[in-house]
Order: sequence, then C-alpha cells, then structure tokens
Amino acid sequence: MATSVCATGFKGGLCTSSFHGSWATSTAGEDYAALARTVRTNVRVRKPVRLMPMMKNVNEGKGLFAPIVVITRQIIGKKTFNQLRGKAIALHSQVITEFCKSIGADAKQRQGLIRLAKKNGEKLGFLA
Repeated sequence: MATSVCATGFKGGLCTSSFHGSWATSTAGEDYAALARTVRTNVRVRKPVRLMPMMKNVNEGKGLFAPIVVITRQIIGKKTFNQLRGKAIALHSQVITEFCKSIGADAKQRQGLIRLAKKNGEKLGFLA
C-alpha cells in the first residue's frame, strides 16, 4: 500500500513527496536491516587530544645569562631549580615593593616595575 498524503490532506498528485509507505516499513522494514548491516559495530573512541597551555619564554636560550641558567638547572635538577627561581623572584618583587614604598609610588607603578623586571629578565636570559 504505497499512498502519499500531503500536509493538506489530498491524495494523489497535488503534492510531491519522496516518502512512499508507512512508518513501519521506514523504521523496521528492509531499509532498517540493510542500514544496520552497513554500519560498523566496532567504533573506536579515543580521548580528545588536549594541548597543555605552556607559558614559554620568547627569548628561551638567548641572552647573556641563559647558558649559566641552563647548566645550573641541569646540575641541581629541575624541581630544586624552580624552587630556587621562585624564591629569587619573590625576593626581587619584595625589593621592588620596598623601593616603591620609599619613593611613594602607587600600586599601578609598582606593578609596572615588576613587569619591566620580568621583561628584562627574559631578555638577559634569567628565565631561560
């Protein structure tokens, strides 16, 4: 029984449709069985690749002190080196803060000096 019915309810040639049949043959008939045979059953799903955000120095390996920094990191180890570097950066930030207090600079100027110190450290190779 292949009849086509339009949205207007008229049978016949007033409406063109590619659907011929009933709901039973479209979902559970031969078409569904043929479709089920063509679909792969063993689909592998991998974990999505996520790139870790890394903050790298633009001047890495460059600068006057870069070779000394790299050799020191290799000798004492990366973990100890990063701890030592963190303490040095904190101490330097405290010195900048005390300097700003003594000359009466506000927080915005102090932050600008800390950023300038970081840029200079990158250029000289301290952050290599």
